[in-house]
Amino acid sequence: MAASELYTKFARVWIPDPEEVWKSAELLKDYKPGDKVLLLHLEDGKDLEYRLDPKTKELPHLRNPDILVGENDLTALSYLHEPAVLHNLRVRFIDSKLIYTYCGIVLVAINPYEQLPIYGEDIINAYSGQNMGDMDPHIFAVAEEAYKQMARDERNQSIIVSGESGAGKTVSAKYAMRYFATVSGSASEANVEEKVLASNPIMESIGNAKTTRNDNSSRFGKYIEIGFDKRHRIIGANMRTYLLEKSRVVFQAEEERNYHIFYQLCASAKLPEFKMLRLGDANNFHYTKQGGSPVIEGVDDAKEMAQTRQACTLLGISESYQMGIFRILAGILHLGNVGFMSRDSDSCTIPPRHEPLSIFCDLMAVDFEEMCHWLCHRKLATAAETYIKPISKLQATNARDALAKHIYAKLFNWIVDHVNQVLHSAVKQHSFIGVLDIYGFETFEINSFEQFCINYANEKLQQQFNMHVFKLEQEEYMKEQIPWTLIDFYDNQPCINLIESKLGILDLLDEECRMPKGTDDTWAQKLYNTHLNKCALFEKPRLSNKAFIIQHFADKVEYQCEGFLEKNKDTVFEEQIKVLKSSKFKMLPELFQDDEKAISPSSATSSGRTLLTRTPAKPTKGRPGQAAKEHKKTVGHQFRNSLHLLMETLNATTPHYVRCIKPNDFKFPFTFDEKRAVQQLRACGVLETIRISAAGFPSRWTYQEFFSRYRVLMKQKDVLSERKQTCKNVLEKLIKDKDKYQFGKTKIFFRAGQVAYLEKLRADKLRAACIRIQKTIRGWLLRKKFLRMRKAAITVQRYVRGHQARCYAKFLRRTKAATIIQKYWRMYVIRRRYKIWRTATIVLQSYLRGYLARNRYRKILREHKAVIIQKWVRGWLARTYYKRSTHAIIYLQCCLRRMMAKRELKKLKIEARSVERYKKLHIGMENKIMQLQRKVDEQNKDYKCLMEKLTNLEGIYNSETEKLRSDLERLQLSEEEAKIATGRVLSLQEEIAKLRKDLEQTQCEKKSIEECADRYKQETEQLVSNLKEENTLLKQEKEALNHLIVEQAKEMTETMEKKLIEETKQLELDLNDERLRYQNLLNEFSRLEERYDDLKEEMTLMINVPKPGHKRTDSTHSSNESEYTFSSEIAETEDIPSRTEEPSEKKVPLDMSLFLKLQKRVTELEQEKQVMQDELDRKEEQVLRSKAKEEERPQIRGAELEYESLKRQELESENKKLKNELNELRKALSEKSAPEVTAPGAPAYRVLMEQLTSVSEELDVRKEEVLILRSQLVSQKEAIHPKNTMTDSTILLEDVQKMKDKGEIAQAYIGLKETNRLLESQLQSQKRSHENEAEALRGEIQSLKEENNRQQQLLAQNLQLPPEARIEASLQHEITRLTNENLYFEELYADDPKKYQSYRISLYKRMIDLMEQLEKQDKTVRKLKKQLKVFAKKIGELEVGQMENISPGQIIDEPIRPVNIPRKEKDFQGMLEYKKEDEQKLVKNLILELKPRGVAVNLIPGLPAYILFMCVRHADYLNDDQKVRSLLTSTINSIKKVLKKRGDDFETVSFWLSNTCRFLHCLKQYSGEEGFMKHNTSRQNEHCLTNFDLAEYRQVLSDLAIQIYQQLVRVLENILQPMIVSGMLEHETIQGVSGVKPTGLRKRTSSIADEGTYTLDSILRQLNSFHSVMCQHGMDPELIKQVVKQMFYIVGAVTLNNLLLRKDMCSWSKGMQIRYNVSQLEEWLRDKNLMNSGAKETLEPLIQAAQLLQVKKKTDDDAEAICSMCNALTTAQIVKVLNLYTPVNEFEERVSVSFIRTIQMRLRDRKDSPQLLMDAKHIFPVTFPFNPSSLALETIQIPASLGLGFISRV
Repeated sequence: MAASELYTKFARVWIPDPEEVWKSAELLKDYKPGDKVLLLHLEDGKDLEYRLDPKTKELPHLRNPDILVGENDLTALSYLHEPAVLHNLRVRFIDSKLIYTYCGIVLVAINPYEQLPIYGEDIINAYSGQNMGDMDPHIFAVAEEAYKQMARDERNQSIIVSGESGAGKTVSAKYAMRYFATVSGSASEANVEEKVLASNPIMESIGNAKTTRNDNSSRFGKYIEIGFDKRHRIIGANMRTYLLEKSRVVFQAEEERNYHIFYQLCASAKLPEFKMLRLGDANNFHYTKQGGSPVIEGVDDAKEMAQTRQACTLLGISESYQMGIFRILAGILHLGNVGFMSRDSDSCTIPPRHEPLSIFCDLMAVDFEEMCHWLCHRKLATAAETYIKPISKLQATNARDALAKHIYAKLFNWIVDHVNQVLHSAVKQHSFIGVLDIYGFETFEINSFEQFCINYANEKLQQQFNMHVFKLEQEEYMKEQIPWTLIDFYDNQPCINLIESKLGILDLLDEECRMPKGTDDTWAQKLYNTHLNKCALFEKPRLSNKAFIIQHFADKVEYQCEGFLEKNKDTVFEEQIKVLKSSKFKMLPELFQDDEKAISPSSATSSGRTLLTRTPAKPTKGRPGQAAKEHKKTVGHQFRNSLHLLMETLNATTPHYVRCIKPNDFKFPFTFDEKRAVQQLRACGVLETIRISAAGFPSRWTYQEFFSRYRVLMKQKDVLSERKQTCKNVLEKLIKDKDKYQFGKTKIFFRAGQVAYLEKLRADKLRAACIRIQKTIRGWLLRKKFLRMRKAAITVQRYVRGHQARCYAKFLRRTKAATIIQKYWRMYVIRRRYKIWRTATIVLQSYLRGYLARNRYRKILREHKAVIIQKWVRGWLARTYYKRSTHAIIYLQCCLRRMMAKRELKKLKIEARSVERYKKLHIGMENKIMQLQRKVDEQNKDYKCLMEKLTNLEGIYNSETEKLRSDLERLQLSEEEAKIATGRVLSLQEEIAKLRKDLEQTQCEKKSIEECADRYKQETEQLVSNLKEENTLLKQEKEALNHLIVEQAKEMTETMEKKLIEETKQLELDLNDERLRYQNLLNEFSRLEERYDDLKEEMTLMINVPKPGHKRTDSTHSSNESEYTFSSEIAETEDIPSRTEEPSEKKVPLDMSLFLKLQKRVTELEQEKQVMQDELDRKEEQVLRSKAKEEERPQIRGAELEYESLKRQELESENKKLKNELNELRKALSEKSAPEVTAPGAPAYRVLMEQLTSVSEELDVRKEEVLILRSQLVSQKEAIHPKNTMTDSTILLEDVQKMKDKGEIAQAYIGLKETNRLLESQLQSQKRSHENEAEALRGEIQSLKEENNRQQQLLAQNLQLPPEARIEASLQHEITRLTNENLYFEELYADDPKKYQSYRISLYKRMIDLMEQLEKQDKTVRKLKKQLKVFAKKIGELEVGQMENISPGQIIDEPIRPVNIPRKEKDFQGMLEYKKEDEQKLVKNLILELKPRGVAVNLIPGLPAYILFMCVRHADYLNDDQKVRSLLTSTINSIKKVLKKRGDDFETVSFWLSNTCRFLHCLKQYSGEEGFMKHNTSRQNEHCLTNFDLAEYRQVLSDLAIQIYQQLVRVLENILQPMIVSGMLEHETIQGVSGVKPTGLRKRTSSIADEGTYTLDSILRQLNSFHSVMCQHGMDPELIKQVVKQMFYIVGAVTLNNLLLRKDMCSWSKGMQIRYNVSQLEEWLRDKNLMNSGAKETLEPLIQAAQLLQVKKKTDDDAEAICSMCNALTTAQIVKVLNLYTPVNEFEERVSVSFIRTIQMRLRDRKDSPQLLMDAKHIFPVTFPFNPSSLALETIQIPASLGLGFISRV
C-alpha cells in the first residue's frame, strides 16, 4: 500500500509549530498526488492551508491511532518519528504520571521534581525475577535485566546513565545500586551492599553541589563496578571518577553553591568536636558566599553532616581520619579568606599575623612565615641558577586558589581511594555490573575546556551506543533469517577523529602547551590553519578569532579558546606543595606521597575539572625516566587515555542505557516543556534509536499474537492448523507490497506505518460488524412488529374463514349422509347376490377336493410301507459287516497283547529274583502304616480336647444361669421398692389436697379485702376528683422527664456501646499487632539462629580439617548442641554449663545478649498481651453487665411467683431426667448379650442399682420441695394479709392524711386494685398448674410401673433363651420399644415441631450408638475367634513337634491330657518406656529419618506427636526431670534440623507443623489444668502429668510452631509465586475477551497460554494439593483456615501489585478476566467449606480493582460510586489504576485527567497508607486454638515400619 493512500479525509497529522514544536491537525479532504496544499483543521478549531515543500514534496507525519498513545515502548508505535515520540512521552508524563518509558533498548527517565512512592522495597520485590518486558518501565527493570543477564550469560554488564545536569542521573544510578544491594545481598558478614550504598552520601557531599539547574548536581563523572561472586552476591565494589570540577572550590556563579561538605561543616560548627576548626556561618567565608545562596530549601545541612559522618564510620574511616578530613576542608575555607596587599605592580604581601592564614597554618600544622613567604613569591630555575621572584597580587590570588583546588583534588582522590580499599574484596571477583553516571551533552553561552571534554566523552558514548543498537538490529534479523540491507545511520567517527586523531584538536593543544610561549590565540590560529575548510565538522565564528565551532551529533557548539592552555597544563607552585608536605599533621603528607605526580599536570588544574583514576591495588615500579614521562602528560592526554579505557570496559560488557530527561528549567513538578525535551531527546540519542528502528522493520509480531489480534480480518476458510501459513496467506491479501513486511522464523516484521494500516482495517471491520449487528437488531425489531401485525390479520382471517368453513361443513355433512344411505342399500343388494353364488361354489369345491385327497392318501401309504422294508434290509446288512470287522480286530489285538505280556513277564521274573526290591517295597508299606497310626492318634487327641471344652462350657453356662436367677430375685426386690415409692406419691396427693384447702381460705380472705376496698372507695372518691387535675399535670411532667431520661439513657448507651466496640476493636488490633511483632521477632531470632549455626559449621570446617580415612562422629555432639540451643530459649532459673570447646566461642556472648534482649522483649510483650486480654475481658463483662441491667427490670410484686414457677420447671426437668435415666437402664440391659452382664458388679447391674437409688433419692427431694412450696404459699398469705387488710381505722386515717399532701391516694387505690387482680389470677394459675402436675405425675408413675413389668418379663424370657438368641431378642424388643416410643412422642410433639425434631435427633444418635456398639462387639468376637484359631494351631504344632521326639510305644502308654490356659489381657496405661541411651535412636528414627509421605498415608495423623508425648508421660511417671528435659530439648532441636535440611519441601513442613501442634495440644490436654481437662474423658484425665509443669516448654513449642508456620508460608509462597501472575493475569481463561495490542522491542509474556505457562487451573490444582496434604497430615481445621487465608492473601497481593505495575493489564476486558478468576477461587473455597476462613476478604482489594476497571468513569456520579465502592483500596492505588487504564479497542475511552482530579478531591480526607503496593510478604499472626484429641493413648499401636522396637508399651 502506498503511503499517500493513508492521507485520506479525517486522517490526523503532525505539523511543525514554533511554540509547541509539533501541533496536531486533521485532514479535511483526501490528498491526491500532485496537490501542493493540504486543508487541515487544527485542534483549537481553526482551519489551515498547509503548503508542501516544492522540492522534497514531503508530507507531514501521520499521527498514531489513539489506542497506541501512551505505550510503554516507543518502538511499539506504528509511526516512528519525532512528534510521535514527543507526544507519547508527554501523555505518559502529564496524564498518566509515568516518568519511565522504553525506547527500544533505552530507558527514558523524565525527572518529575517530586518524590514518588515507586522506589520502596515492595517495588523492588515486585520487579525482582520478572522479565523486562513483563512489567512497566522502571529503573529497577533495567537493573533486574542486567543482574539476570549477568547470572544467565556469565557476562559483565554496564548501566550507562546520562543526561543534562538536573535530569536525575545521580538518583537513577543510586536507585540501580540500591536494587543490586537489596536483591543480591552480600556474600559475607561485612555487609558490603550497605557499604556500597553508604558511599553515596560521602561522594555526594564532596562531589555534588547546587547549580541553577539542580540542587544536587554531580560535578564529576563516576563509574562504579559492583563485584559479584559465583553465587551472584555482592562481594565488593570499585569506583572510577572523571573530571572533578575543581573551579567550583574557588568560584561559584550566582544562585549556586560550593560543594555540600563546606556548608555541612559550617552548619555543624557549634558541635564540641568542631570548635578547634574555628568555623562559623557560610557567609563568613569567601569560598562559600560568592553564589549568594548558602541554603537549599528543604535541606538541613546539619542532618546531612550527621549522615555523612555515619557513612564514613560504616566505611571504616576512623574518627581521627574523619577529623583530619574536616581539618583539611576547614583549612581550605580559611585559605580562601587570606588577603593580599600590593606593594607595587609586581609584588604583594600578606598583613602580619593575618588571622585566616594563621588558622590555616595551625590546622595544616605548617610554618606560618614559610607559607606566607611562598604565597607571595615563586622560584624560577634556569640552566645556570635558581632565583626567587615576587609575584603580583593577582598572581598571588590565582596561586592561592590553585593551591586550594589542588588540596581539594588530592583530598577527593584520597577519599575515593579509601572507599575503594574498603569496598575491595579479598574474594575473587567472578563478574561485575558497572554503573556509569556521566554528564550528558552540554552547550552553554560560553563553552570552555570542561564542556569540550564532556562533549568529547559523549561523542564516544554515542558512537558505542549507535554500534550497539545497529548490532542488535542485525542480530535480530539474522536470528529470524530474513534478508536485510545495511541500515544507514549517523556515524560520528569523523567528529571523533577531529578531536583525537593525529593533528587533531587535542594533539594541537598538547603541542601548544609544550611551547615556551604558547598562548590560546596561537593555538586557535593553528586550529584554523589545520582544519578550517578541510573538515566539514569544524567551523570558525564570523565575529571571533578566539573561538571555534564543532558540529557534534546533537548540535553545533561554539567553544571559547580562552583558558584552554592553562586548564590543560594544570600548574601549581612546587614550593607551596613542599611546605604542605613538611607538615606535622600526618594525614596531609599522605595526600602528596607521590611528589612528582603531585606537581604534574595530572594532579590538578588551575580551574575546571580533573581526571581521577582508580588507584591500583599494588603500585607499579618503573624506570626513573618513566616518572618524567608521566610528568609531561596533560589533562587532555590523560582524559583521552581514561576515556579509551572506559570504552574498552564498556565494549567488554553488555550495556544497558538510561537517558535522563529534564522536563523544564524551573524545577516545576510534572511540567513538560516540549522545546527542552526535544533538545535533550536529540542530544541523548533517543531519536537516533528511533530513526535506526524506523529504517528497518520496527514493528514485530509473533505469529500467534498476529493471529489473535487480526483474526477478525480472516475468513473461516483462511484459518489453517498452522498459524504461520495462515498469517502468510492473510498478509498477502491485505498488503500487496511485499517489501512492507518480512516473515521470520517466529515473527513477522513490518515497515513503519503498516501496523497502523492493519489497525485501520481491523477498526473498519469491527465498525462494519457493529453496523451489521445494529442492522440485524433493527431488522429483528421491525420483524417483530411485522409479525404482530401479521398475527392480527391472521386472526381476522381465521374467524372469517371459520364461518365459511362451518357453512361448507354443513353442506358436506348432508351430502355425506345421502351418500351413506345409498352405500348401505347398494351394499345390501350386492351382498345378497354374492352369498348365493358363494354357496354354490363351495359345494362344488368340497366334492372335488375330497376325491383328490383320497387319491393322495393311497399313494403316500404305499410309499411308507416300501421305506420300512428297505430300512430293515439295510440294517441287517450293516450289522453283519460290523460283526465280521470287530472279530478280526479283536483277534489282532489279542495277538499283540500276548506278545507284549510275554516280554513283560520275563522282566518281572528277573526283578522278582532281586532281594533289594523286596526290601524297598516292604519299607514303603511300613512307613504308610506308621503314618496312618499317627493320624488315628491325633484324631483321638482332638476328640478328647473338644469333649473337655464342651464340659467346661456346660459348667460356665450353669454358673451363669444361677447368676441370672439371683439377679431376677434382686429385680423383684426393686419392684417392691417401686411400690413403696408409689405410696409416697399418694402422700404427695394428700398434701396437694391440703394445698387446695389453703387456696379456698385465701379466696375467702380475698373477698374480705374487696369489701374493705369498697368502703375505702367511697371515702377516696372525693379526694381523687380534687387531685385529678394536679395528677394529670404531674403525669405530663413525669412523662416529659421520663422521655428525656430515656433519650439520654439511650444516647449514653449508644455512645458507650460505640466506645466499647471501638475500644474492643482497637484492643484486638493492638493484640494482633503485638502478636505479629512477637512472631516477627521469633522469625528474626530463628534467622539469627540459623545464621549462627551456619557460621559454627563454617568455623568447624575451617578449624577441623578432615584427615584422610574414616572419621567417627562424636555421638555427644547433638545432645550438647540441643542442650545449648534449648538453654537459649527457656530454663532461665537453671544453669546449664556452656560449651567451652566450640570454635565459635567468641560469638556466643553477642548472640546470647541479643537473645536475652529478645527474650526480655518477648516477656514484656506477653505481659502487655495479658494486660490487654484482661482489659478486653473487663470491657466485655461491663457490656454484659450493662445489658443484663437493661434486661433485668423485674416487678417486685411477681418475684415470689417467678421463684415458684422456676421450682416447677425444675420439677419438670427432673422428671425428664428420671425418664432419660430409665432409658439408659433399658439401653444397658438390652445392649449386653453375654450371660455375665447381670452378675453383681457387672455394668448393667451397677447401672440398675444406681438408677433405683437415684429414683428413691429424687422422690425424697420432691417431697422436700413440695414442703418448701407449701411454706412459700403460707408466707405469701401472711404477707398479703397485713398489707391488704387495714383493720385499724386510725392508722388508715393517718396514712390518708399524709397522702393528701403528696397526691398519692389515687395511685395507692389503683395499685391496690391491680394487686388484688394479680393475686387472684396467680392463685388460679397455681391451682391449675398443681392439678396438671399431679395428673402428669400419676400418669408417669403408671407408665413406669408398666415399663418395669415389661422389663421383668423381657428379662425372664431372655434368661430362658440360648446365648445366641438373646442378642437378637433384646435387639428386637428394643426396636419395638423405640418404635412405640417414637409414635408416642410424635403424637405428643405434634404441636411443637422443634421439640419433635430435637427428639428425633437424639433418637437417631441413640440408634447410631447402638449400631456402633453392635459392630464393636462383632469385631471383638471375630478377633477372639481368630486368636483362638491361631493359638489352637500353635498348640497343635507344638504337640506334633513333641510327638516326633517320642516313640510310638510311649504315645500309646502315656496319653497327654490337654490343659486350657486362659490369656489375661494386659491393661496399658498409655505410656512408652525407653532407655536413656536409646534417646538419640528414638529421635533419629521418629524425626530425623522419618518420611512424611508414608506416615501420612499409612498411619494415623499425628502419630509421632503421640509417641513423643507418651514417652514424656513415662519420664514424668518416673519423676525424672533430666530425662524430660533431654527428650524435649532433643525433640525441638531435631525438628529444627529436619526443617533446616528439608525446609523447602511443603510436605515435610506441613507434617511437622501438624505434629508440633498436636504435641502442644497433648501437653495442654494432659497438663492437669481445669481449663484443658473439661473436654477429656475420665480415662484421659487419669493420664494427666503428675510431677512436672511443662508450661514453659509449651511456650517454646508454641514459638517453634510459629516458626514452622512462617516457614510453611514461605514455602507455599515460593511455589505459588511463579503461577500467580501467569494464571491470574496473563492467561486468558475466557478466550477471545482480551485483545493483543502491538508491543515494542521488549516483548511481554504472551497472554496466549503455551504448554509451559501456568493457568488458573494450575493454581487450583496446587491449592488442592496443599489442602489435601494438610488434611492427610491431620492439621487442625482452624490452622488450615489460617493457611488458606494466607495463600489467598498472597494470590491477591501479588496479582494486585502486578496489576498496578503493568499498564497493559489495566483494561475493561482484563477486569472481566480477573473477576472470573476470583469467582473460581471462591468456588474452590465453597467446595472445601472454607468460606468462613476469611480468605475471601483478603481478595477484596483485587475484586475492587477489577470492578474499578469495568465501571463507568465519566460523570461525578461515577466518581462518587467509585469512592464508595473502593473502600479496600488506598487513594494511591485507585489513582494509579485510573492513570494506567488503557483501552484495548477504539470503542473504549480513556479516563480523563479531570475525572482523576475529581477522584483525588473526593478522597483527600481519607486516611490511608500512602504505600502503592500491598505487602506481599506480610504474614498474618497465627494462633493455635486448643484442639483436644479424642484418641485414647492406650489404644495407640506402634507400627514396625518406624523401627521403634526398643521402646515398649507400659
